[in-house]
Amino acid sequence: MFKVLTGSWALLLGMMMLQVGNGMQGTLLGVRGALEGFSTFHMSIVMASYFLGFLAGSRMAPEMIRRVGHVRVFAALGSLISAVLIMYPTIADPWAWAVGRVMIGFCFSGVYVTAESWLNNSATNETRGKALSLYMIVQMIGIVSAQALMVLADPAGYVLFVIPSVLVSLAFAPILLSVSPTPAFDTTKPLSLRQIMKISPLGCVGMFLTGGVFAAQFGMAAVYGSEAGLSVGQISTFVAAFYVGAVLAQYPLGWLSDRMDRRKLIACVSVVTGVGALVGMAFGANFWMLLVAAFMVGGTSNPLYSLLIAYTNDFLEHDDMAAAAGGMVFINGLGAIAGPLLVGWMMGVMGPAGYFLYMAVLMFALVAYAIYRMTQRAAPSVSETDSYTPVSPSSSPMAVEIAQDYAIETAQETQSD
Repeated sequence: MFKVLTGSWALLLGMMMLQVGNGMQGTLLGVRGALEGFSTFHMSIVMASYFLGFLAGSRMAPEMIRRVGHVRVFAALGSLISAVLIMYPTIADPWAWAVGRVMIGFCFSGVYVTAESWLNNSATNETRGKALSLYMIVQMIGIVSAQALMVLADPAGYVLFVIPSVLVSLAFAPILLSVSPTPAFDTTKPLSLRQIMKISPLGCVGMFLTGGVFAAQFGMAAVYGSEAGLSVGQISTFVAAFYVGAVLAQYPLGWLSDRMDRRKLIACVSVVTGVGALVGMAFGANFWMLLVAAFMVGGTSNPLYSLLIAYTNDFLEHDDMAAAAGGMVFINGLGAIAGPLLVGWMMGVMGPAGYFLYMAVLMFALVAYAIYRMTQRAAPSVSETDSYTPVSPSSSPMAVEIAQDYAIETAQETQSD
């Protein structure tokens, strides 16, 4: 782990600062939108727009990098992120914010693709798994740290918009001044969605549903907090609880994943997520129970992303794993785009309780489908399954491809022993 830190500390530090800016702007817009009098429907469009831009960026960024290079793409997208962040308070209009969120999502996707290719280039076969783990941890630390900054100024003013803009601008300095020579960049031609669905129906359905749940956490948690009448400090703590749970639960669930039928674990984890959502729905008026609910939902739904990737890998040939990465991320992205829109509609119909009901419905649907799939084919032997590798749902397809490569390398090393 120390070797990874010494070789990639600048990149990891820069990415953590970027995540502080990204996590802060998501929460801030949710709070500021309520102050501006935007409806839940309008805010759901604003929040969904990020995932639309992110999905587009994940498809277009590789071609941009091939045409003009890593450094130019990295610097250009970073400049756009900083500019959009500081423009939000000057145009208090939900449609303008939606356009800004599309641009932010697109730019962050391209930045992640670039940074993750650098990370992969600096890692060896022995350190790649640790590098991915550290990368995910610094992403989560960045998002959690962002929530603490929300109490530094009045969300009705400009200061809180200036802070993430400055942090994003500063984040590129350590990265661009210390990265190794830009790596050769190539991507694998993806498998079609039909092929992936045929290979792993549960993996595809699960990725779509977890995309919707993750988008509700990342995009609509602050909107929920504003609708529920929470203070800025309470909203920040509530949002942070999702990601604290995600960091703490990732590795225990990963350990279990490599030692049992993953479908059973997917079903059990989804039950816990659904129960956590019901706790939030039933006891949302109690702030401490709200934090318990957020911890349970975040701690189980975020690791589901990595768990579903590992499960899908169990039915793929090693040569097809990297090819499946783009398709899996695309399916997750579709769910993420639909998530805020559906949450916004449900909150508009039944109030704040609709936020948790939405997540409960999705997770119990995944439980039912996982149980159904258990009746359709036998589980692969635990000794023949591929390794679980933690990946954040906010990462780009590049991170998933790196995780796939690591799983292949680990399997090949195990077979040769």
